Amino acid sequence: MSPGPARIVVLPGDGTGPEVVREGIKVLRALAEGDGLAWRVEEHPGGAQYYQKTGRELDPETVVAAREADAILLGAVGWPGASLPNGDIAGAALVLGMRQTLDLYANVRPCRLYPGVVHRIGKSYQTVWPSELVDMVIVRENTEGLYTPARGRLRRSDETEVAIDTRVITRKGAERVIRYAFELAQHRTRGAPEDGVKRVTCVDKSNVLEGCRFFRETFDRVGTEYPSIERDYAYVDAFTQWLVRNPEHYNVVVSTNMMGDIITDLASVLQGGMGFAAGGNIGDHHAMFEPVHGSAPKYAGKNQVNPFATFFAVEMLLRWLADRRADPKLARQADRLERAIGTTIAGGTARTYDQGGHVTTSEAGDRVAEAVRAVPA
Repeated sequence: MSPGPARIVVLPGDGTGPEVVREGIKVLRALAEGDGLAWRVEEHPGGAQYYQKTGRELDPETVVAAREADAILLGAVGWPGASLPNGDIAGAALVLGMRQTLDLYANVRPCRLYPGVVHRIGKSYQTVWPSELVDMVIVRENTEGLYTPARGRLRRSDETEVAIDTRVITRKGAERVIRYAFELAQHRTRGAPEDGVKRVTCVDKSNVLEGCRFFRETFDRVGTEYPSIERDYAYVDAFTQWLVRNPEHYNVVVSTNMMGDIITDLASVLQGGMGFAAGGNIGDHHAMFEPVHGSAPKYAGKNQVNPFATFFAVEMLLRWLADRRADPKLARQADRLERAIGTTIAGGTARTYDQGGHVTTSEAGDRVAEAVRAVPA
């Protein structure tokens, strides 16, 4: 962690990534105007489109910069037709590679519904859930499970006969992400919306899978260290219906890598869609924050996509930096940004196409930047 102004490495990535990141930086700079904050923002190329141009997913100096940065802001990764010789998607080094290189073991996905967010169900736009019923965080293991490179194919006569993906669940990996979830529950101001209880829900498939049994055993062992936090359990298939039917029951949820990947995208429906879903990839010494909606190639260059997930990613980045630096000024700025985002959403003046509106990406950024300036520093 460098002294002085925070050094933020920006990886715009592919497709709509540069568009939403640009608005995130716009809002970050609006915050700096009112409180004498200074940012050292460094942009580095990389991703699938960069691979198509250069044959490299990212440059060695980008990895060095990421290691030395105070925090990283990622746009999006992926582009049609861009793949590595082994068939993997090009650009994944910006996401999966950084998670492994920097040991970002906790994928943290807040799921909170803000008043004024419109839900799209089928072809209609309507508000479905009262906002006070949705306020949880899903913590997903981020460095092992099915996404480790323990996989391969058996080919004979140029034909694939068998494809194998092996899931890896380790004591270290399970224990640290579960402990992260309990610590998070302990420090969250509010418990579950339905009853105020601080609880952690373990989502797994331990009735079938050995790795999940081990994950749940680890959950119980770590949980005994937190007697004030309620332990809760759900099989992943049942959880998918309970999550949508009773979101108010959940406070902090923890799961393995791929299961967590799936349920977090489902949870985004509760908060208004992927346009509002931000995530943090967090380790003991480094962190990378991102909107999790992907590169959305068909919207690239159209100035149409929803940038609010990026605004929430910037807020997460500020809160993480404030905690790391024990800096109340950064904490105040995160609060200020959250108020500005909430005011803008509630006013309904920045609805992009996914919310049934016609505001552009850059116009939404302008509205939030204006709201930031209106909130006292």
